[in-house]
Amino acid sequence: MASDVRSDLEVVPLRHPWRWFSGAVILLVIVGLGWAMAEAQIQWEDVPGFFTHPVMLEGLLNTIVLAVAAQGGAIVLGVIIALMRLSANPVARWFAVGYIWLFRGLPVLLQILIWFNLALVFQNISIPMLFSVPTNVVMTAFVAALLGLGLNESAYMAEIVRAGLSSVDPGQTEAAKSIGMTPLTTLRRVVLPQAMRVIIPPTGNNFINMIKGTSMASVIAFLELIHAANNISSRNLEIMETLFAAAAWYLVMVSLASIGQHYLERAYGPR
Repeated sequence: MASDVRSDLEVVPLRHPWRWFSGAVILLVIVGLGWAMAEAQIQWEDVPGFFTHPVMLEGLLNTIVLAVAAQGGAIVLGVIIALMRLSANPVARWFAVGYIWLFRGLPVLLQILIWFNLALVFQNISIPMLFSVPTNVVMTAFVAALLGLGLNESAYMAEIVRAGLSSVDPGQTEAAKSIGMTPLTTLRRVVLPQAMRVIIPPTGNNFINMIKGTSMASVIAFLELIHAANNISSRNLEIMETLFAAAAWYLVMVSLASIGQHYLERAYGPR
């Protein structure tokens, strides 16, 4: 009898009026933005030409080189500083703490400007009886940007790597020692492969930030995308058009980096 009563009950679907309302609002905002951009005083037909302009392509290449070099150096330094941070040697440990405190505490733009103006306080970079060169010759715009971006990022990478290494069960290290593995072999073959699951996601995000962070090098006249866009617009006064072309290249680079991050995470993820 109870089953007959239940079968006669009408099934009423749960309604979500606010979902439809919020969806409609979002669509209206998108349509409004699209209409506003279409009506804006922008020469959209000129944007593709700026997208492939030789100066813009040179800025793109410089942006990629700077981002990859700074992130690569930051990863290497970050691993070293993280190992020092976990070391039983108190001097190494406190040096790592101070390094992270210093380079993570100062704004990136400030660090770039300090490196670029290093010649104001040190006229020459030298090692007695070995070499001596003028600081202005060594500290180019690229080198200053590389040091500013790379050293700042290395402090963050040190904490990321330290968190990844700490996430591995200490029993894994003890087991490796019991079968005669050296500390370096244990790190390379046991600890790091497991720590990569923790290290890769934030590293990928940091690399995406690094790509965008290279724009700060424009303040010291390094020819990256923003500076390239400014150089082009200074000749034709099409400021917004060149900036939109630079924005398109940033979106392309970030999209490709996101795809690479996805496949790396899947490669080191649980099998």
